[in-house]
Amino acid sequence: MRAWNRAKLLWGYLTRRARLDALPVEYIVETTAKCNLYCPMCPRETHPQPKADMTDEIFRTLLAEAGDTAEHMMLIGLGEPFMDPKIFERIEYCHRHSVSTLLSTNGTFLDERYAAKVLDSPLEQITLSFDGFKKETFEFYRKGAKFDKVRDNFVRFARMKHERGSHLQVVVQMVRMEGNAAEADDFLGFWKGIPGVDRLRIKEDETNLMRPNAGHVAGDWKYPCHYLWRGAVYVKQNGDVYPCCQSYMLDGKPLGTLGQQPLIEIWNAAPMQEMRRLHAAGRGGEVDICSRCCTTIPHPVLVTGSLLLHGKTVRRMLPLVERLTYLAKLPTRLLRPPKRTG
Repeated sequence: MRAWNRAKLLWGYLTRRARLDALPVEYIVETTAKCNLYCPMCPRETHPQPKADMTDEIFRTLLAEAGDTAEHMMLIGLGEPFMDPKIFERIEYCHRHSVSTLLSTNGTFLDERYAAKVLDSPLEQITLSFDGFKKETFEFYRKGAKFDKVRDNFVRFARMKHERGSHLQVVVQMVRMEGNAAEADDFLGFWKGIPGVDRLRIKEDETNLMRPNAGHVAGDWKYPCHYLWRGAVYVKQNGDVYPCCQSYMLDGKPLGTLGQQPLIEIWNAAPMQEMRRLHAAGRGGEVDICSRCCTTIPHPVLVTGSLLLHGKTVRRMLPLVERLTYLAKLPTRLLRPPKRTG
């Protein structure tokens, strides 16, 4: 079922279909909108969030409609996943539907007890967010977190994973911004020496908060955005579904709401089909939210590969592909970041 669903998405992407007879491979699912930190690059600074969790009804509706075709769900959003009291139940529920899960954490709750719960769960990948090598840099970007505490939590967690022989994929990630870019080499040097860390990721900043004028230029629209055919779609805590996480952060409107319309209708809503038509014609810049987006548009070769492989495999390979591209080991045309940096 999943391979056939992926094949139909690939055919739709290659033939630039506006309406798809298949559902997304990946989902970003915001199981909680609560967070304990205040970060200048986070859309929470401009989009106030409720102190609320996703209901069981919304989460189960999503799995009921997407459980046979979804391959990977990222249980993240504008909240800290470990503030969701049902996060481990949700991971287990996805596992029962054979859906791979990932989450990303700021590390403030990842003490030894929580680390053990994570390692006992069927979670398949975790991203440890650590935006800086120096204390002052880290605490500027992660307001409310303590550098030493989070670093120690991450190191202990990675070592516990290593000692257990766990197959959980551990990615340590730094979002590269103006204030921490010079620390990237030190960041890589430190974390590559920690047992239990599987991948290191230097992620480009994909928000506009630190760079208000950032976005794509006309030449960036040679290829259509993969999100519109493959996903990941963004499911907000209240059940609203957006074409991608950036569309919400750039004040786009939801395509629909889970439980009010079938998921396949939401995925093929009129605004979504119009976005696909414009992108297929090389006119993605005419879509307001797309023109202001900072997300990298991959070469069709990479998009095709991402639809030939299972979603969890793609997610595991992503940090490596990004590093090879940004370190000039792969042609930059394969993973093209926006040219305008604002």
